[in-house]
Amino acid sequence: MDVFGIGLATGLTLILAIGAQNAFVLRQGLRGEHVLAVVLTCAISDALLIALGVTSFGHVAAILPWLETGMRFAGAAFLIWYGLRSLRSALQSTGALVVDEQKPSASLGATLLTCLALTWLNPHVYLDTVVLLGSISTQFPGAQMLFAAGAITGSFVFFFALGFGARLLRPAFANPASWRWLEGAIAVVMWLIVLKLLWPEAQD
Repeated sequence: MDVFGIGLATGLTLILAIGAQNAFVLRQGLRGEHVLAVVLTCAISDALLIALGVTSFGHVAAILPWLETGMRFAGAAFLIWYGLRSLRSALQSTGALVVDEQKPSASLGATLLTCLALTWLNPHVYLDTVVLLGSISTQFPGAQMLFAAGAITGSFVFFFALGFGARLLRPAFANPASWRWLEGAIAVVMWLIVLKLLWPEAQD
């Protein structure tokens, strides 16, 4: 497999796990709300972080030793709040998906702010993109950017497939109970990530 293909496969492997960001993209795709803007925001953010990791691996932590701890606690606080919001929706929601709904329930600005927070306040995003992909890229001297291009392509493929492919699940989510289960699952995912952020030993 060439360097581009290795980057593509590695990027897809790291991003496939369902996390806070992916759960949000899935939810937006199911609702059909601002899907293009959301998937572009996620993919471009990943691209920037991958480029940072490949070009600057090892320097960021040395320059900003406090960054990992600060991002860890900020991300945990945000995910606790987002999980509570999802749990409340799971317990109280009685609505079902209306495919031909004309007005989105959230503005573009509010949606993008949530998307950016789930991306840039999540330390695991930095671990996967900056640290892991950055370190792997050092195995390909002179071809790091080709590796990065493969990983970035993987991010675009994944987010577009998740966001626009979610519409295939829309018939199932015409049932209000399906939305409650999804919101409850999102709350659980958020809080599991919080446990890993605040107690790293829980990952072992």
